[in-house]
Amino acid sequence: MNLIYTVLAFLLALGPLVVFHELGHYAVARLCGVKVLRFSVGMGKIVWMRRFGRDQTEWALSALPIGGYVKMLDKRDPSTAPRDEAELAREFTSQSAAKRMAIIAAGPLANFLLAIVLFAALFMHGVQEPSARLYVNPNASAAYQAGMRAGDTVTAVNGDPVRSLSELRWEILNAAVDKREAQLELRGAGGGSYRATIPAAAMAKLDVDNDVLGALGMDMWRPPAMLGEVVAGGAAAKAGLRKGDLVTAIDGKAVSDWIALTQVVRQSAGRVLRLSVTRDGVPMEVAVTPDRDEASGRGMIKAMVGVQPEIVTVAYGPLSALRHAASETWGQATMMLKMIGKMITGEVSWKNVAGPITIADAAGQSAHAGLSVFLRFIAFISISLGVMNLLPIPVLDGGHLLYYSLEVLTGRPVPERIGEMVQRAGVGLLFMLMALAVFNDLARLL
Repeated sequence: MNLIYTVLAFLLALGPLVVFHELGHYAVARLCGVKVLRFSVGMGKIVWMRRFGRDQTEWALSALPIGGYVKMLDKRDPSTAPRDEAELAREFTSQSAAKRMAIIAAGPLANFLLAIVLFAALFMHGVQEPSARLYVNPNASAAYQAGMRAGDTVTAVNGDPVRSLSELRWEILNAAVDKREAQLELRGAGGGSYRATIPAAAMAKLDVDNDVLGALGMDMWRPPAMLGEVVAGGAAAKAGLRKGDLVTAIDGKAVSDWIALTQVVRQSAGRVLRLSVTRDGVPMEVAVTPDRDEASGRGMIKAMVGVQPEIVTVAYGPLSALRHAASETWGQATMMLKMIGKMITGEVSWKNVAGPITIADAAGQSAHAGLSVFLRFIAFISISLGVMNLLPIPVLDGGHLLYYSLEVLTGRPVPERIGEMVQRAGVGLLFMLMALAVFNDLARLL
């Protein structure tokens, strides 16, 4: 059942993106006066088809539910060549280079436009995310050495405002990719503001494939060690602990949060722990002996602790939402290009190339997480689709744009023989990338 859910989420995410991409090509082709013969969702054999409009364009569903295409009047292919002189003016290659470039670029641009619309809708609705309030690892971490402390909240990075943990992670990742210092503005837990700088040398050492915040010693703010429900008959109940008790220290050592409490309890099966507890504002000492869990051997006191992070709602008005959506789309697109460049130079692992299995799994997980997470995932994939199609690989839109750019610069089209050779090389390169993506997917599974 879970597999079916994942497959459906994958098709629901990718299908509309492909359709939207091809609609971009179709719409601009019509605006430029080019006759469109077929609009197909999917590849391969046609399983359903209807003709509509003055040109009797074929709207088709094809057997392979991956990709799609727009077939235009084109004299280079006998099956799509004009039938008479009257149709020559509406043939694709007869158009100016500028028109051909506009038709080709319209597909990726449609994907970027869709991402902007989705992000803008999410920003206007409001997105609930963990705040940029931090837990800072004091064990010689770069964040601690820069002066940051647990409970402080980041408000900006390198001049860009930060409202949530995801925005903070994004800004730190940008600085890490560019290998530049991160200048953070923070609001202290006790009030007041200050600045902290993580030097470029520390940022350059970060592995952008992994958790950049964790590597710097930053993590999501952890709630204090306040007890929730206390199970009757457990070690906590026997010791007299109650719901709402705040544990501030164990055996004289300060307890900063619920994780610290959990770690000590798990390591102390059968050993008496002296807890410093605050109850209704009154401090007290409580001795508790954690029971030993038979399965794991860990200590447990059978009391719940609050793990809910501090949540903020990131929301904007229509114009601000549109501006932030455009900025988000631009930022993600440029980040993808930087990552591709670093993969080519060897600075980033090729393991980051993901295939259909990984994308399908991510689609299923995001769909389970809720509509807003799923829409954000669709926006990310739409940007990825736009960026990938703009790469200067001959069989992709970016390759065709490169041809037409050379035509504009030289005043003549790329020779047919060279075009065919480069096209074959492009197909080979694309198959190699697809094979690498599938290999990475299988490696992650195994």
